[in-house]
Amino acid sequence: MFDSITQTALDQELFCSENARLTGNEGKARVCARRAAGIAVRALFNASGETIRDPSAFAVLNHLGQLETTPGHIKEAIARLLTRVAPDYTLPIQADIIADARVLIAWAAEQIKEIKFDR
Repeated sequence: MFDSITQTALDQELFCSENARLTGNEGKARVCARRAAGIAVRALFNASGETIRDPSAFAVLNHLGQLETTPGHIKEAIARLLTRVAPDYTLPIQADIIADARVLIAWAAEQIKEIKFDR
């Protein structure tokens, strides 16, 4: 569960990613999806009281991916979100980055809900 400001930012980035995909701009779709995932992870870290040194999407996703407590399927989604493009600007893997972002966002929302419930 995200606050209204965070939810608006998530919705905007997901809309951006879907729209970019529809217009054939997969690179922009990937960037917007990664930013959306980063917004969700920052919200999770803020809710849990975790200090965020670098608020960039890349940094917070990388940090979450390195935590032992992060579930395997989330680590896999993070790995795909952080995969570097090939020299021809294509992904070297077959992946639906927007779907990965949505999985991560849903998981982060559930974690935040549990944190708030426990308090």
